[in-house]
Amino acid sequence: MMSARVRLAVVTVATVFTMAVTASLGFWQLDRARQKTALQEQIDQRASLPAWQVDELLGASDPQQGVHRPVQLRGQWVNEASVFLDNRQMSARNGFILVTPLKLAGSERAVLVQRGWVPRDFTDRSRVPTIDTPSGEVQVEGRLAPPPGKLYELGEAGTGAIRQNIDLGTFAQETGLKLLTVSVQQTGASHEGLLREWPRAAVGVDKHHGYAFQWFGLCALAGLLFLWFQIISPRRKRISHGTDAR
Repeated sequence: MMSARVRLAVVTVATVFTMAVTASLGFWQLDRARQKTALQEQIDQRASLPAWQVDELLGASDPQQGVHRPVQLRGQWVNEASVFLDNRQMSARNGFILVTPLKLAGSERAVLVQRGWVPRDFTDRSRVPTIDTPSGEVQVEGRLAPPPGKLYELGEAGTGAIRQNIDLGTFAQETGLKLLTVSVQQTGASHEGLLREWPRAAVGVDKHHGYAFQWFGLCALAGLLFLWFQIISPRRKRISHGTDAR
């Protein structure tokens, strides 16, 4: 049978190990929060920069380094290549995000524009909304963004006007367009039947502070439990037994 001294040693080692692990995880989450804070500052700084025009966007060595920066682009919609991305939410409502390539003025290059959100017809899931797409040269204001996010999809990527996801490389081959490696989230007032209440670009700093609080809380709990069960409670029992003996 394990002696009291050995048991205390085992519990002490386990407690120290638990506190060390949980404390290190807490500090790791704080470090992640500092990294995310720096990234958020970079995003906010880019968002406040002057808008890129077509020449500046095409002249960038890596357009992805301009993600979150505002843009003012001129070009023509390639309406026949429009795609409605399914199961996309905006303002807690489910529907489509309409994506249309914009062939940039004075260039053979094109960029995917996330034009906005539109509700779907749940009585006929194969029906796409009718969206007014201007012909001729247009000006589009927005912000550079990564390619449209991908949702989990069973099987191979779909084709047609309604799709779950869109892959830039595959879509470029399908349409014959020379697509940039970024997209544009069109901003401005809702029109053409499209809602443009895009969420603010954020990197989730608060969640890391929350995780750090949880890990530090577990660390403190382990220390308090050790203090109570291994030191305070036995001492109270010894004092109580000494009083009873008298």
